[in-house]
Amino acid sequence: MSNTTELLQHGAELFPGEVVTTAHVRHLDLPLQAGKLALITLDNGFDHTKPTTFGPGSLLKLSAALDQVEAEAAEGKIVGAAITGKPFIFAVGADLKGVELLQQHADALAIGKGGHEVFKRIAALPVPTFAFYNGAAMGGGVEVGLHCDYRTVSAGVPAFSLPEVFLGLVPGWGGCTILPNLIGAGKAVKVIIENSMNQNKQLKGKDVFELGIADAIFEPADFLEQSLLWAARVLKGDLVVEREAIDRGKAWDDAVLWGRMVADGKVHGAAPAAYKALDIIAAVKDADLADKASLQAGFDAEDAALADLIMSGELRSGIYAFNLVQRRAKRPVGAPDKSLARPVSKVGVVGAGLMASQLALLFARRLEVPVVLTDIDQERVDKGVGYVHAEIDKLLGKGRIGQDKANRLKGLVTGSLDKAAAFGDADFVIEAVFEEMGVKQTVFADLENVVSPTCVLATNTSSLSVTEMASKLKHPERVVGFHFFNPVAILPLLEIVRGEQTDDASLATAFAVSKKLKKTSVLCKDAPAFVVNRILTRFMGEIQNIIDEGTPIASVEKAVEPLGLPMSPIMLLELVGPAIALHVSETLHGAFPERFTVSENLGKVVKAGKRGFYTWVDGKQVLDPEVLELLTFGDSVLTEEQVLSRALEAVAQEIGLMLAEGVVAEAQDIDLCMITGAGWPFHLGGITPYLDREGISERVNGKKFLAPGVASVPAQA
Repeated sequence: MSNTTELLQHGAELFPGEVVTTAHVRHLDLPLQAGKLALITLDNGFDHTKPTTFGPGSLLKLSAALDQVEAEAAEGKIVGAAITGKPFIFAVGADLKGVELLQQHADALAIGKGGHEVFKRIAALPVPTFAFYNGAAMGGGVEVGLHCDYRTVSAGVPAFSLPEVFLGLVPGWGGCTILPNLIGAGKAVKVIIENSMNQNKQLKGKDVFELGIADAIFEPADFLEQSLLWAARVLKGDLVVEREAIDRGKAWDDAVLWGRMVADGKVHGAAPAAYKALDIIAAVKDADLADKASLQAGFDAEDAALADLIMSGELRSGIYAFNLVQRRAKRPVGAPDKSLARPVSKVGVVGAGLMASQLALLFARRLEVPVVLTDIDQERVDKGVGYVHAEIDKLLGKGRIGQDKANRLKGLVTGSLDKAAAFGDADFVIEAVFEEMGVKQTVFADLENVVSPTCVLATNTSSLSVTEMASKLKHPERVVGFHFFNPVAILPLLEIVRGEQTDDASLATAFAVSKKLKKTSVLCKDAPAFVVNRILTRFMGEIQNIIDEGTPIASVEKAVEPLGLPMSPIMLLELVGPAIALHVSETLHGAFPERFTVSENLGKVVKAGKRGFYTWVDGKQVLDPEVLELLTFGDSVLTEEQVLSRALEAVAQEIGLMLAEGVVAEAQDIDLCMITGAGWPFHLGGITPYLDREGISERVNGKKFLAPGVASVPAQA
């Protein structure tokens, strides 16, 4: 163990700020007179809001605990050993703050080897070992349990996953090697690849049991007691754990092939983590959990993959993106002091169309205050309220809310044609009407006559000037941009826009409401199209220009695949809607005619009432021949490399100009917006780390967007 200890001690020196997890050992007399069990509890000394992690110092503590347990087992003082966690948390894996600090490949390799060597000691104990997954378990937290002989899980576990591929890593402490040999390659690929690449989808306790990762499941109230009783029965031989036989033939190969198809569909070969994980899974096909030595080749491959990925730009970008959504999103830069926020006890929604109805549902569910919709006639109002009530019934049908909650939420959402009666006592009114400046100015003028002096007036505009919208009011200081992204219930981003006269109290109220809505808020200057729509419109505009000039649509679509975007540009156009895309491009063309064009072809698509460039034929998506007949193309055909370069250079230029204008505080806010509002991939870190890494930022703007060590490997001292 001296070599492992030296490795981890060196790692601890590199990471002096680690929150160290202690491994407490206590001894319990098992039920049924089964003997004495050594129970190791992982605990970092904080409550569940600061989850337990594994850094080098934590691994040293676990290793020291295993020294004691190993000696006790050798002396016959215990009949078994088990690992569990503090209340609500088992362990959530490696401490990413430490990973960020690593500067050398050798140090990254040491972290992988150190974790393996400690976890392997659990499997090598001369007594049966158990993992009691009592709470959230992720990454290394899952893997430490995989090294045990048996596992139980609480039915109350809310989150269980191997999220490494999502971040740009592989499960590197046994996950890629042990899990497929425990539950089969197909199920393992689902957990390691498919779930991870599906926005880090989490398993619940029931899923963990049904997949065969855990051998037994118990209710949270008496989870430890039941787990100890179950362990006692296993140790006495009263209960024999039977697991499904693993198919190591074609099914294993098919699972790996399926994983590659999933990875190709998500990142198109542009990010290495998923492929490295699949290579390891393929290589451990003939391993045997009963023969610990046969697992070593897989562990060695995990070490190598982990070290290579830790020293990659993709991984640093993944950690950067993770930190943005976990930390920066919780403390919006530039938000006024929250003490200035006014209470909101009633919300008004102007409009009763689909967007307005989605907003009404969100406000009612999150704020649990009365929400009133208005529109120009009773039929529209009834339709909007009916939509909200129907969505609440769907939640009830899925078991996500109970009958009492459903009745209460329905009672909160009403409609009215009388704005004075509806909004007279409202504290926050948002408009979601047609995207036309004159219409919105009229709406706000009408509202000002009926709302209280302190009521905040919010606009869900996607591109129009908040300042101009408020300019004809007696109190423009109460108007704030509150731009949601569709679908409202899914995309987290909320661009909060400060008009030139918006006051701190109104802005603080907007941020407070956003927090209650559980949205990710980013403060934006009142600039055309704000952040996401401005960047996407520049990107899509360049793509549209390239198509109009003569490059085939299929070639353009293929050219941008390396970005690993959630959908192709042409599919995004269909999702947004050609009419909206055209409107935003016209708005931005009016503001910046030298950079934003208005495509005649797109105008023709809108005029023809088409939803996009594609249609469905015999269950397959193909280019719509009726749309193609409408369009005219030039004869300039670019290569795929030229297409991607031109589109990204346009984006890099636009982001540089936005930062110079102060649209947001920093490049980090651009990335936070693109990740949470446009689904831009985690493995890119949003957009600016990718532009930096590919050399595009410097080529276009003469400098990188981010400082060295931010979303990149730190320079060596």
